[in-house]
Amino acid sequence: MAGFLSFGAHGQKKNYPVFSKAVYSGNDQVYKDNPLEEDEFYNPILQGCYPDPAITRKGDDYYMVCSSFAMFPGVPVFHSNDLVNWTQIGHVLDRTSQLDVHNTGISQGVYAPGITYNPHNDTFYMITTAFAGGLGNIVVKTKDPEQGWSEPIKLGFDGIDPDIFFDDDGRAYVVHNDAPEEALYEGHRVIKVWEYDVEKDRVILGTDKVVVNGGVDLSQQPIWIEAPHIYKKDGRYYLMCAEGGTGGNHSEVIFVSDSPEGPYKPAPSNPILTQRYFPKKRKNKVDWAGHADLVQGPDGRYYGVFLAIRPNEKDRVNTGRETFILPVDWSGEFPVFENGLVPIQPKLKMPEGVVNKMGQEGYFPNGNFTYEEDFSSENLDYRWIGLRGPREAFISKVKNGLQIEPFDANIKELKPTSTLFYRQQHNTFSFTTTMDYKPRSEKDLAGMVCLQNESSNYVFGITRKGKDYVLLLERTRKDRGDSQARSDILASTVIDIEKPIQLQVDADGDEYRFNYAIDGSGFKNLGGTVSGDILSTNVAGGFTGALIGLYATSANDTVPF
Repeated sequence: MAGFLSFGAHGQKKNYPVFSKAVYSGNDQVYKDNPLEEDEFYNPILQGCYPDPAITRKGDDYYMVCSSFAMFPGVPVFHSNDLVNWTQIGHVLDRTSQLDVHNTGISQGVYAPGITYNPHNDTFYMITTAFAGGLGNIVVKTKDPEQGWSEPIKLGFDGIDPDIFFDDDGRAYVVHNDAPEEALYEGHRVIKVWEYDVEKDRVILGTDKVVVNGGVDLSQQPIWIEAPHIYKKDGRYYLMCAEGGTGGNHSEVIFVSDSPEGPYKPAPSNPILTQRYFPKKRKNKVDWAGHADLVQGPDGRYYGVFLAIRPNEKDRVNTGRETFILPVDWSGEFPVFENGLVPIQPKLKMPEGVVNKMGQEGYFPNGNFTYEEDFSSENLDYRWIGLRGPREAFISKVKNGLQIEPFDANIKELKPTSTLFYRQQHNTFSFTTTMDYKPRSEKDLAGMVCLQNESSNYVFGITRKGKDYVLLLERTRKDRGDSQARSDILASTVIDIEKPIQLQVDADGDEYRFNYAIDGSGFKNLGGTVSGDILSTNVAGGFTGALIGLYATSANDTVPF
């Protein structure tokens, strides 16, 4: 990757685990069945939990952001010159002064960021809703997205999914989702527009107007009109929104007006993007498409980035909401996503003159790939993230790799955890790490965690019972209707850990297997084949995808049998 964050070097502590290697390898059948031709690239462009994309352009530079919820740092930001090859250049909210998610569920925190370049003052704006830390709707700014962003400026309005539009005359407007004065049905929402004071960075009180009530057709009781963006083309203003909820009925709809403040008239051909009309058993299924943003490409054509999912064979959503892209035909009055109203295919033709460099020269990998990390660099790749707090609070570089200082909190608590996460990016994958660790007591545990949320996860790690070192596999889940999650040890075994141990999760769709190897003598399985159901968004709930973590705790509450 092109961007990194440095982490300190410290002396190794005897009871702190050291991870000397991590290897992630994806092997989805869809990519083997659909090899790329020279002029093609794969969709999605960001695999794994990178939902709610928003995009902007300054000259030949494109910048894109995604939701991050309670992950830390927040709001990953990406750069491209061609809309095909992307590098991560950092995170927008990378300081605790900007983002306080220390006691929130994983699906709280930062929702649906918008990013807009204002040519009138040569400034980038990232606007979002932060469901934590008492922030609400906020905006941060920068002259250069690679050089960091300002402290958050609180904006005085309710609702979610804000975005900023800068008109040709320099005037600015904020558009967002909000609750109606009187809800007519479950999921009834409105879209509001405010005038925005660019000098004082605040909405102008009293200027708010409801410009969409419910959605395209209120008589049909449309739900969850949200994620609005305003565009100007040929002197007219277009308002594009998501409609139908972020699940199986998700879609993108478009309206038009002669003023940024409305009134807006829906297009007669809505929706302009959805996957909800097709057989559930279709091959290489892509679903839940919506929450889109448009930009003009280097070839002069329009393109739209949006979220969608690629469920496994049991229709489970372990990779979460991912970032896709499609060309947009705007030759008529209204834009329409090309092939966005037919089943979305795994490959796209590249814009003319673009060379596919995915996975090379620091660009994000795509398709089937292997990512190896030995933690020998002075800098940590941006793909590694924390949960509810900074990575630097618990990681340090030591002679043999990456040392994790165990927090007095375990993976089931709503606290910052000492866990370094990597996103699951394929339905068929393996993740292997090498760990050197000797726990001192039953309260100490370190190893690997596969996590959808604090109530739905697998822990595969080493603890102590008496004089024995014990490797265990623990499953935590919260069934619908339950007030609390339940944790069960599925299997455990006494092991000799005089030398580093290899831990591995190997998944094929819904089937997950946890394996270990001592002295490099071949992997042994612990616990048999277990279901990945609890790692699925549509089983566990929430908005994230599965994360794989290097984990340590001094608050282990699971005693092996």
